[in-house]
Amino acid sequence: MIGATQDIWVYLAETPLLWLTATLIAYGIGHAAFTRSGSNPAVNPVAIAAALLIALLVATDTDYDTYFEGAQFVHFLLGPATVALAVPLYTHLPRVRRAALPMLAALVAGVVTAVGTALAVASLLGADSESLLSLAPKSVTSPIAMGIAERIGGLPSLAAGLVIATGIVGAIVVTPLLNLMRVRDWRARGFAVGIAAHGIGTARAFQVNPIAGVFAAVAMGLNGLTTALLVPLIAHLLL
Repeated sequence: MIGATQDIWVYLAETPLLWLTATLIAYGIGHAAFTRSGSNPAVNPVAIAAALLIALLVATDTDYDTYFEGAQFVHFLLGPATVALAVPLYTHLPRVRRAALPMLAALVAGVVTAVGTALAVASLLGADSESLLSLAPKSVTSPIAMGIAERIGGLPSLAAGLVIATGIVGAIVVTPLLNLMRVRDWRARGFAVGIAAHGIGTARAFQVNPIAGVFAAVAMGLNGLTTALLVPLIAHLLL
């Protein structure tokens, strides 16, 4: 019986659709838990889905390449999902234009702070240069971060993992942290999380307030562009 079960699993594991299905189920479980918690930011659906998938991969001794071969369709959808953010941006374009100058200042400060503090703290903790270069683009969306890390000598796979961790932490802490700091302006709240926590933080911002979501989307896009231009220079100066 055990042998037959193993044979069935080996057969299913070779089917790409298995890992796409597993990904969707894992996220469905995470989203259900998030909903039942009353949208508690600590019960992050992405974090729950990632934990479930990691546990499944470890339990079945499945390598990441095999998993990604099946789940890469979800990765492909990141592009259309990002482009779709232009719809709410277009709707609120006049409001975004009025805040252009403050956003520019916040963008520069946010990028320099995100990259500089990450590299400084990691250096003090004894991280090697390859890890530091992988950490530098942690606050931008995964495809951009992986490209930056590869270009400056880091590990794209490590960069992707750090990006996901950054986004999850940002999405969890952003609401209670900004409430504690008494930041009431939804534009500022959204822009801050968009810079710090890319797509995952932007998704959280849309859940909280549509204006925050719009400014988070703007911040995410501008942060990706600015980080791609500045990180190679910052990394060269600091390392």
